[in-house]
Amino acid sequence: MTTHQQHIKFIWDIADLLRGPYRPPQYERVMLPMTVLRRFDSVLEDTKSKVLEEFEILKLKYKNDIPSSILSSKLEKITDQKFYNTSPFTFDKLKGAPDSIAQDLVSYINGFSTNVRQIFEFFDFEKEIFAMNDANILYLIVSEFAKVNLHPDFVKNRDMGLIFENLIRRFNELANETAGDHFTPREIIKLMVNLLFIDDDSFLINKYELRKILDPTCGTGGMLSEAKNYVKKLNSEAILATYGQEYNKRAFATAAADLLIKMDKSDSIGKYNQDQGEIKFGDTLINDQFKDDTFDYLIANPPFGVDWKKQKPQIDRDKTGRFEAGLPRVNDGALLFLQHMISKFEPYNPKDKKHGSRLAVVFSGSPMFSGGAGSGESDIRKWIIENDWLEGIIALPEQMFYNTGITTYIWILTNRKTPNRKGKIQLFDAREFYISMRKSQGSKRRKIGEGDVDDGIIHVNEPNQIAQIIEEYGQFVNSKNSKLLDNKDFGFTRVTVDRPLRLKYQMSLERKSSFLDACPHLLDDLQSIDKKLGRQELRDWNKVLINIKKISNQKWSAKEIALFRSVFTEKDPEAEKVLKGKSDFEADTDLRDFENIPLKIKINEYFKKEVLPFVTDAWMDNSKDKIGYEINFNRYFFKNSENRSLEIINKELSQIEEEILKMIQDTL
Repeated sequence: MTTHQQHIKFIWDIADLLRGPYRPPQYERVMLPMTVLRRFDSVLEDTKSKVLEEFEILKLKYKNDIPSSILSSKLEKITDQKFYNTSPFTFDKLKGAPDSIAQDLVSYINGFSTNVRQIFEFFDFEKEIFAMNDANILYLIVSEFAKVNLHPDFVKNRDMGLIFENLIRRFNELANETAGDHFTPREIIKLMVNLLFIDDDSFLINKYELRKILDPTCGTGGMLSEAKNYVKKLNSEAILATYGQEYNKRAFATAAADLLIKMDKSDSIGKYNQDQGEIKFGDTLINDQFKDDTFDYLIANPPFGVDWKKQKPQIDRDKTGRFEAGLPRVNDGALLFLQHMISKFEPYNPKDKKHGSRLAVVFSGSPMFSGGAGSGESDIRKWIIENDWLEGIIALPEQMFYNTGITTYIWILTNRKTPNRKGKIQLFDAREFYISMRKSQGSKRRKIGEGDVDDGIIHVNEPNQIAQIIEEYGQFVNSKNSKLLDNKDFGFTRVTVDRPLRLKYQMSLERKSSFLDACPHLLDDLQSIDKKLGRQELRDWNKVLINIKKISNQKWSAKEIALFRSVFTEKDPEAEKVLKGKSDFEADTDLRDFENIPLKIKINEYFKKEVLPFVTDAWMDNSKDKIGYEINFNRYFFKNSENRSLEIINKELSQIEEEILKMIQDTL
């Protein structure tokens, strides 16, 4: 058993001590913050005495009112970390006073620098400390963690990162009913990361190359961790600074702790804290924590079908900024997250060392087709495609996520397409690239094969379907699983097709009474009209209207004429067309239809061929034309199943008849 596995087993065994006061899905409330605390305790162990000595000197110098900037500068220089602790306690000392261990542990945590204290505040760990104390297990848990050696000489930063990632994954899988909100399955992240870096040979080869990646919905930080591990594996001297934002406090605390745990001074070019990255707390849609920043890479799994009604007032004020392309319906904010990510694109200008950006995001099917031409969703797709940012969409197998079994899609966007991809969009069908899991986890019953994996913690030996997908996608050719299409193939013009209004006129006593209730002053005119036009059906409203104007003794208002028409006419397909002006015809809104005409087809030719042969009196109202975009993925991968022959069907029916007869005979 490797050292990694020993540590994980030891920590997992400690988790079993929580059984009773805690249910297994709740273990992470204690185990993640305790693991973080023990690691920080071990990291600061060698410099503890010097920090306390310097802290006392500073207290005397500044009379217990030490400026925070000076305190951080002095103590971080001693610890050689981005955090410190001024409490006299350590894990070993905490064991010395069982009766006051809850208060002492809280005091120890409060002795940390602000960035670490915030992590434990967001873990809401003080609540768990007193809950464990009330259940008489706190001292036992602290004592057991004190036995876990997480000193950096024994567990390097990368190894600690792997251990922590594994714990996050396992605890999230235990809580699979909610894990989908903050945790994406490992193999999907690996696929997304591979797609992000598929063409970035220079970054993955050159020494001391610095790039930045952002996950605006980072959850517990799994995507950022996998991206960093991927880069390190291919180029140990490349530096990927990881940035994230998260609105769930516990998930934020986990991601922020993960980043601090992995901070490695060897990863620095320039300012230590900036080049490592940062996790910030807040709602990405209304509180952008990286407002003026751009990034080389962006990756995310926004929550599916998130309602943004509460954020609408603030988002409406940002229409000319991040959300300039349009606003989707309030019941699904996926395309808001995508616009936010695009707003973080770095311009592509190689001369100024501006590398452009690549983006990978997971969506449900809705963002591809919801909303007709002119809607917010369609306008956003139009903006993306006409700017030639959409590189490809990969359909994933069903039943891949913990909280939903629906088909999901990875979108790849970039502002630096390779020359052969310009003006093109690649659709890739990976729905059959999966293996069934031996044990389901919530809605997750399938996974994409990862190949042979052995990082000291995770051991996997299965087909490498990720590599197959990446290879086929990278070939950029038409095949069974890959379709290459022009940007215009997804666009269409929504044309309004009108047909003429046809009305027949007929006078009746009931209609007269109804009209006179509203216009009693027109009694004389109405009597004259009744006398001269009679009560037979007249199928030409245009002539009727001319006669009314001639017969009437007073000038009718437009409102009175409209009321007369609504009372004394009804639609009749055999009647004459109703004129609008001298030469145009009035449209019948009940007969109005719409045609979505592909952008590659001439509108007039389509109309002559596809509309006029069936409705000869139709015309187009081009003043209402709207350009729309939708991505009908299944259209390009539709598989027409062969119809069974009549011979086979008759044979099956005969067998069924025989079975029914036998069942009847058995009952007699």
